[in-house]
Amino acid sequence: MVVLGVETSCDETSASVVTDDDGIRSLVILSQDAHAVFGGVVPEIAARAHLTAIVPVVERALADAGVRAQDLDAVAVTAAPGLVGALLVGVSWSTAYAAAIGLPVVPVHHMEGHLFAASLEHPDAVPPFTALLVSGGHTLLLDVEAWGTYRLLGSTRDDAAGEAFDKVAKLLGLPYPGGRHVERLATTGNPSRVRFTRPMLRRDQRLGDDDYFDVSFSGLKTAVRLALAVDPPHATADVARGFQDALIETLVEKTARAAQAYGRDRVVLGGGVAGNRSLVDAMRTRLAPLGATVYSPSPRLATDNAAMIARAGLFRLSLGETAGPELTATATAPLPGLVPA
Repeated sequence: MVVLGVETSCDETSASVVTDDDGIRSLVILSQDAHAVFGGVVPEIAARAHLTAIVPVVERALADAGVRAQDLDAVAVTAAPGLVGALLVGVSWSTAYAAAIGLPVVPVHHMEGHLFAASLEHPDAVPPFTALLVSGGHTLLLDVEAWGTYRLLGSTRDDAAGEAFDKVAKLLGLPYPGGRHVERLATTGNPSRVRFTRPMLRRDQRLGDDDYFDVSFSGLKTAVRLALAVDPPHATADVARGFQDALIETLVEKTARAAQAYGRDRVVLGGGVAGNRSLVDAMRTRLAPLGATVYSPSPRLATDNAAMIARAGLFRLSLGETAGPELTATATAPLPGLVPA
C-alpha cells in the first residue's frame, strides 16, 4: 500500500509518501518563519501560508518518491487536533485531491501520528510500550497495549511541556520557538546554582492517586519569572538549566512510574520535545536499571511531519477507516482507541 500523508495542523506544511513495505519514500517539511516576530503562531497567518505552500509541497513529495497520483492507494490527512483554520487547508485539499482521482481519504489524529513516528526509524518501537508524547500543545502519558488500544494514564493540567519551553524562552529573552534555544543555553548553565521544585512529583504519591501520573508546569514557569526578578538576578544560563532539569526529571519519573506499573520494557517518545537530547539521555539513564529500552524519533520525525501521519493512516486504512468529501477538521478531539486505565 502506498499512502500520501498531508500535515497542516499548526505551522508546518508537510507531505510524505510512505509504503507498508519500505517505509518513508519521501518527506517534505516547510516550516513557517513569519511567526517568530510575534512570539507565537498566528492562526490566520499560518492558514494562509498553508494555502500557498500545500500544492508545491505535495508535488515535491511525489516527485522525490518517484510516485504518480495513480500509484497511490489513499491520502491520509491530519483532521484533528490543531489550529482549525490550518487543519481545514489540509483537509479541504486532501478531500478534493482524493475525490478527483478516486482515492479514499483517511482522517488521522495528530497525536496518534506522533505515536507512530519512532516506529518509522526503529522497527522495535512497537506495542506494547509506555508512550510519552510531549509537544507544544500536548503532554500525554499513555500505556499502549496495541496499535489502536491506548490507556491515558496522565496529562498536563495546564501548560504542555513545549508550551512551557516557549514561555520560559520568552522570559529569558530567547527567540521563538524556544525549545532548542533553552536547551542550548542550559548546556552552559551550572546545575547546582538554581534548583526548582519538581512540580507534582512527591515521594508520598502512590499508584491510584489522581496526580500520580499527571504533570503541571504553570508553577514552574512562575518560579522562573521570580528567579529572574531577584536582585541581583540569577544568570540566565543557570535559570535555563534549572528549569530544564526540573521539567525533564518530572517527565522522566512519571514515565518510569508508568513503565513499572504496567510492566513495559519499551518506552517510546514522540512530539517536538522528544527531540530534546537531554530528555532522551535522562530517560535512557533512568529506565536502564528497569531493563527498558527507550526509542525516540530523529528531529525531523519529532517535529510535526506528514510521514507519521501517513504511517498512522496506513494503520487506520487497514481497519477500513476512510472518509469522503464530507470530512471536516476539528480543533480538539480525543485520541481514538482510548480504553479505561
